[in-house]
Amino acid sequence: MKSLPEVWFVLFAAFGFFEGSSCRGSDWPGWLGPNRDNSSNEIVVPWKGDLRPLWNAEVGEGHSSPVVNQGKVFLHFKTPGKEAETLLCLSIQDGKKIWETSLDRPPFSNTFGNGPRSTPIIHQGNIITHGASGQVACLSISDGKVIWKRDLLKDMEGKNLYFGASASPLIWGGQLLIPVGGKDAGIVALKLSDGSTAWKSLDDRATYSSPVIMGKNVLFLSQKGLQAVGPNQGDIQGHFPLVDKLNESATTPVVTPHGIFVSSVTYGGAFVNREEGPDFLKPIWKNTSLSCYFSTPVVSSSGDEIYMVTGSIFPPPSSTLKCVDTKTGKILWSRPKSGKYHAALLRLGDGNMLLVDDFGKVRLFRPNREKFDELASSQLCGATWAHPALADGILVIRDEKELLAVKLPVK
Repeated sequence: MKSLPEVWFVLFAAFGFFEGSSCRGSDWPGWLGPNRDNSSNEIVVPWKGDLRPLWNAEVGEGHSSPVVNQGKVFLHFKTPGKEAETLLCLSIQDGKKIWETSLDRPPFSNTFGNGPRSTPIIHQGNIITHGASGQVACLSISDGKVIWKRDLLKDMEGKNLYFGASASPLIWGGQLLIPVGGKDAGIVALKLSDGSTAWKSLDDRATYSSPVIMGKNVLFLSQKGLQAVGPNQGDIQGHFPLVDKLNESATTPVVTPHGIFVSSVTYGGAFVNREEGPDFLKPIWKNTSLSCYFSTPVVSSSGDEIYMVTGSIFPPPSSTLKCVDTKTGKILWSRPKSGKYHAALLRLGDGNMLLVDDFGKVRLFRPNREKFDELASSQLCGATWAHPALADGILVIRDEKELLAVKLPVK
């Protein structure tokens, strides 16, 4: 018999009771999908041979992930040859352009790419972007018209991160939440109607991590650690200290039936209590070998295992897929060379999972506490750090040069 937290998790995962976007079951409206947890209700069956793209489209540079709404694909990237960023809208069926809008931005450049990192979010007919230089814009998904635009780093006297502003926006309580990292503006809530400031909270720098909803709170990973923010003007409900030596915390906190998993590239991984009360966000276990760089882990359908890609930025870079017991932090098995720096994970409706590594290869595997159980694999695209989107059996992914759509065999 399942415990109460397990029942809660299964029901919420099954029916999508997570605020953040209004979408159909087949849409992919924002970072990590409809429930912001690396999951889809679609069921992919094993294939033979290599998968072939339905279409591909040349795009500018960036690591922002595609999003999907009502048959349209949206991608945010640097406008070629300009200090600007473009939002492109295409048909998911044939890749034909519907519209594109380019927005000027403050200068930004980085060794690892000059394009946006953050993934847009779709909500009630609008799409909101967060650019690499800290600009936030709200556009109409019907025609790309700009509704409002703000330079948050300038407005909040914040300092940009080395790799650029990267957190994907979250909608909660009818407001847009973004980690900014300005003075007394570690977290900022904006009104969706015009982008004006609703409230500010937390005097701490931002990280590359994106926030996630958990019950009555939103979880943020700031440079000082995990913060639980409440609905009353961003009041801090709890804190767990997690300081990365390189200030490179990039994974989204993972909510499971048993607790919350947080990780960074130099810290390792920690599992903290999620139940409200005196032990809220207190540590349950820590494992220094569970250092996730910027691949957000995914919890199994039962909640008893966490699948994660760990690695190191130090030469030679490497990534290892690991299956970890949620309750104890014990590593059940490891699969080395599952990517160079990164691999994206996606849990499907039957519990099976997709893994897309940064060499552009996709693998379908069955969750198994004993071993890596691969069902199918295929080369998809070139090198990629973006998370794919899955909608109506079509996997949409970007690499360094193109946006591609691949039809998967589904039930």
